[in-house]
Amino acid sequence: MLKRLSPPKRTPLHRLFRDMGARLVDFAGWEMPVQFTSVVEEHGAVRAAAGLFDVSHMGELEISGPGALPLIQKITCNDASRLVPGQAQYSVLTSERGTFIDDILVYRMAADRYLLVVNAGNIDDDFAWVVSHGEGNVEVVNASDRWGLLALQGPRAASILQDLTPLDLSAIGYYRFAEGPVRAVPALVSRTGYTGEDGFEIYVPAAATEGLFQAILTAGREHGILPCGLGARDTLRIEARMLLYGNDMDQGTTVLEAGLAGIVRMNKGEFIGRQALRRQEQEGLARRLVGFEMVDRGIARPGHAVRVEGRDVGRVTSGTFAPHLKKSIGLACVPSDLAAEGSRLSIAIREREVAAIVVPTPFYKRPR
Repeated sequence: MLKRLSPPKRTPLHRLFRDMGARLVDFAGWEMPVQFTSVVEEHGAVRAAAGLFDVSHMGELEISGPGALPLIQKITCNDASRLVPGQAQYSVLTSERGTFIDDILVYRMAADRYLLVVNAGNIDDDFAWVVSHGEGNVEVVNASDRWGLLALQGPRAASILQDLTPLDLSAIGYYRFAEGPVRAVPALVSRTGYTGEDGFEIYVPAAATEGLFQAILTAGREHGILPCGLGARDTLRIEARMLLYGNDMDQGTTVLEAGLAGIVRMNKGEFIGRQALRRQEQEGLARRLVGFEMVDRGIARPGHAVRVEGRDVGRVTSGTFAPHLKKSIGLACVPSDLAAEGSRLSIAIREREVAAIVVPTPFYKRPR
């Protein structure tokens, strides 16, 4: 008997995107726009002006009560006790092996109230994981269906959004947020993003998402804004070395192997995976995630084999032609003795070995 596949989920903007003629694809169980015009054009708009993304497929878990902070400290590797209300941090839900259950954002809304933003394909599993580790007086709510989420990214993002809100956006620092009206709708405005540019992620009630999306496009028209899809989101985040769950890290990759030692706070006390990560830290890493660029012509794609002297030594986790940098780049997991800058690799593209070289990351840093 054939198993019936569930139809993809849809965000509040699905109907609008169909009317706009966006190319829609199935992504992590959601029907999402991969592009509106072209990936290159949308990528360029974000680097030079502004782009607007629908990221309402992301999940939101609300954690509250006196046991909220102890729970978050137990299940994540970063130190949430360092947050003050109005501040966010990048973190990881770690397994006992120090690998990724998911990579997340943690927002401290108040002294005993937090918001965890999780990846779309992991919402149900993450919710179950968090609930299973709750102790004492703590409430965990999957509020994903209540939220719409837009990402306005690019050097002109603040100028565009400021016309729609009385909030002083200049007072919101990186990984900080404020709550207030945007176009008369209650919102959480966070100075975060997934593109390597300045910008904001704007959380609003789901029913208000379409109106706000159209209002931002209208306000940004004179600034050169474009609606953007998953294609540009991917090329932008690779240039900025922002990792993608399921590609660059998963339940078989430790936080240290992914190059994220900076968010592992060993001295905060016990957390799930701490012992495994401490042991790996002491013994040394057998493999690492590195950035590379192609020396010869060719575009590396996820899953392509990485070879040295004809033998497979790793695999590409992310790869693309970078529109802004005008070169082919990627990320790969390789043995640690090949992780040094300047190491020579070959990428197997259609059974042809194409030369590549390990380079520093991020590939792109925005002008300050």
